[in-house]
Amino acid sequence: MSLYAIGDLHLSSSVDKPMDIFGKKWENHDEKIKYNWEKIVDKEDVVLVLGDVSWGTKMKDAQSDFDIIHNLPGKKYFIKGNHDYWWTTVTKMNKMYDDMKFMHTEFCTYKDYAICGGRGWICPNNYKFTEEDEKIYKREVIRIEISLKEAKKAGYEKIIVITHYPPTNDSMDSSLFTELYEKYGVEKVYYGHLHGEESFKMGLKGERNGIEYNLVSADYIDFIPVKVMD
Repeated sequence: MSLYAIGDLHLSSSVDKPMDIFGKKWENHDEKIKYNWEKIVDKEDVVLVLGDVSWGTKMKDAQSDFDIIHNLPGKKYFIKGNHDYWWTTVTKMNKMYDDMKFMHTEFCTYKDYAICGGRGWICPNNYKFTEEDEKIYKREVIRIEISLKEAKKAGYEKIIVITHYPPTNDSMDSSLFTELYEKYGVEKVYYGHLHGEESFKMGLKGERNGIEYNLVSADYIDFIPVKVMD
């Protein structure tokens, strides 16, 4: 039994949204994801899917993409990405499949770890950060903290956080997110959202203040789910 993570599947089986406009690497990316997933993930494993799952704007459009994921091995935990317009209510979505769980402010578990998190948002930066961004940024911090508080309340000391957005800006400055993770003693953070060689440089990677940060957007990891732990 193993735990894996991958972000930004960007599936589009029922809508015309080819991803190869973002580079040759994205050609037939859905086939690459399926091949790699089936090659390394077993039915007893768990896969963390870090947002931007489907280009469908409504669930009826995204349904075929979720059917594809449902037919892949393992149990899947999902968080919302900035392009997941199909997202409705967690209660409703969690009734769709028995092997797929959607997270908002709750937490999931893997062995003796709590898996917390949420969408996140862009962090304060020198390029574009509006009053509306600041409002959403602070709201997302609150939502993730709800998840962390519930995990601690349930007695979990080992915590992994998953978000869609990076935890810092492109200058790697501390943020309310990184401060929150340090406050709660988080061990590992996994996130996606960043695409392309130039964007990859803007993601915090490696250890900082005792926390391990990992970028797992699909094109960064060559569409191969990353093993978090056994």
